[in-house]
Amino acid sequence: MKYGANINTLYTELPWNERFAAAKADGFDCVEFWEWRAIDMAETAAAAKKAGIGISGFNGDTDYSLIDPAHKKPYLEYLKQSMDAAKTLGAPSVTIHSNALGEGGVVVNPYDSLSDTVKLCAMFDTLKEAAALAERSGIRVNLEGLNVYTDHAGNFLKSTKMGAEMCRMIGSPYLKILYDVYHMQINEGRLCDTLSEYIDCIGHVHIADTPGRHEPGTGEINYGFVLTHLKKLGYSGIVGCELFPKTDTAAAVKAIMAVKALVESA
Repeated sequence: MKYGANINTLYTELPWNERFAAAKADGFDCVEFWEWRAIDMAETAAAAKKAGIGISGFNGDTDYSLIDPAHKKPYLEYLKQSMDAAKTLGAPSVTIHSNALGEGGVVVNPYDSLSDTVKLCAMFDTLKEAAALAERSGIRVNLEGLNVYTDHAGNFLKSTKMGAEMCRMIGSPYLKILYDVYHMQINEGRLCDTLSEYIDCIGHVHIADTPGRHEPGTGEINYGFVLTHLKKLGYSGIVGCELFPKTDTAAAVKAIMAVKALVESA
């Protein structure tokens, strides 16, 4: 497994272009972030190259919703732009969601006026074309479910099962799920059982402890056990640390690397 740092939540005490070298020096294999439109693409690519660290991905949708039939065309158009940005930055994937997200990850529209049937059909229809687009571009899309109790009230995709079944039905190697341990602990629990059941569908993993969304060891999740289980399942992808330090980045990184060493020695 490789470990990545989300530089929108870690290293925020540093200027943007200095975060890449700091993450590399601390032992991370790659970095990720949220919004590609908010950065200078050329400077970001140069900073990552200079630091010798890869960019694993970023959000590929943001303004549009998979579950809104009227959003299909603009959703796919924007996703194509995001994939082009990924190519420019050398990133292998982008992350997508069921609902458009605003400032702070707030769900822009829960679409209470639409039935679940319409939402499911719209999501499947657009995902099928998104997968075809991913296959043509060579950039994988990772579909992420979010918790609906603490951070993202009204988000439609809230279970691993729904996302994984969508991926299995569409059947593209370029469409996977992003399994966020923090979000799924809040929504459904059964972390290791769920990982075992859907490991074939998992393209990326996010970690943070709960409650608080801080580093491992600050909450209720036994990350040494969970990540060792993930390793035993044969997962060789990225574990992205999308977490907010409880005190500071240095303390958070120390906790992350302690878990990493524990898992690697298992």
